[in-house]
Amino acid sequence: MLGTVLLLLALAKPACPSPAGAASRRAEALKRLLEVFGMEDPPSPPAHVKQPPQYMVDLFNTVANADGVTKNPDILEGNTVRSFLDKTHSEKMRFLFVLSSVAKNEKILTAELHLFRLWPKATDGPKRHHFCQVSVYQVLEKNEPDAPGGKKLLAARLVSLQGAGWEVFAITQAVRDWTEDESSNQGLLVTVQGLGGSPLDPPPLQFASSRDHHESKKPMLVLFTDDGRRGASLPMAGFPGGSHTRWHGSLGAAIPLPTGTRSLDRLQPCQRHPLSVDFEEIGWSGWIISPRGYNAYHCKGSCPFPLGENMRPTNHATVQSIINALKLSEGVSSPCCVPDKLYSINLLYFDDDENVVLKQYDDMVAGSCGCH
Repeated sequence: MLGTVLLLLALAKPACPSPAGAASRRAEALKRLLEVFGMEDPPSPPAHVKQPPQYMVDLFNTVANADGVTKNPDILEGNTVRSFLDKTHSEKMRFLFVLSSVAKNEKILTAELHLFRLWPKATDGPKRHHFCQVSVYQVLEKNEPDAPGGKKLLAARLVSLQGAGWEVFAITQAVRDWTEDESSNQGLLVTVQGLGGSPLDPPPLQFASSRDHHESKKPMLVLFTDDGRRGASLPMAGFPGGSHTRWHGSLGAAIPLPTGTRSLDRLQPCQRHPLSVDFEEIGWSGWIISPRGYNAYHCKGSCPFPLGENMRPTNHATVQSIINALKLSEGVSSPCCVPDKLYSINLLYFDDDENVVLKQYDDMVAGSCGCH
């Protein structure tokens, strides 16, 4: 995987005029990099300038540092968070979210309806209510939701009539139904009633609609999923600034380097070196919100006999080094300088439907290097 990034960087900005076939090699490298990010084609940038939901920006900043490296792997449930804005554009308490961008292999973990509670309107006389009951229903019959069997209760609770802010309701089962059968998605219905279930007309509590309110307050569905993309395990390793966890890593094939470069590497001990990945340089800045790029790092250098502890050798590498140094067996090379700790990164981006997605990718940053 890291080898794919190295290949891309080698082709993305050549030091001399490109030879014949370099364009196709660059296209192939970009295609391979897209595969690393779980995509067939890069999403199209939004047609108009769009601000991502503040919730998604805040979530990215909670999960990752400025260059996208994961702070703590236990914060996210799964490895993907998708946000969807309401498509009804009406004032009524009906909401519809189009989930066609959810991949078939994604496991639905949690789904939440986020509604922004508006400040209550000033009313004449004493206030008789301090709370009301808000209920969220899955619509089963689009044209007659209030008929028997026309809707199914998903969540209900008392909500204060004081102040403003976000209210979050769990609607996981409805979303699982919709992803299994897209035609069953008839949307959601939200009702506001008195404490005993009595009707309130007009309702003292109102939520921001998708038509008349600022982008930052629009109704939103937030979906936590896992696409099952995991690597093979590496030894215990700590995230920078986070807790310790077991890493999952798979190492890409090494890129052949010029002979002169390899000769220089043999003079230097195995260590980590910077490797900048700039999304603007490779033409991805239109759809990636954060980060603008990141430091993938790469491992370079020699693993000479005898291997010291500072080279973090495995027992196998130590034995291989001895066999190589003493020429006890033909065709045995010295150990290689490779990553022995890998970090994940997070991307916040617009998908093809202009929904904002937060996705975590394993094994994207070399945390440290060793002789293996």
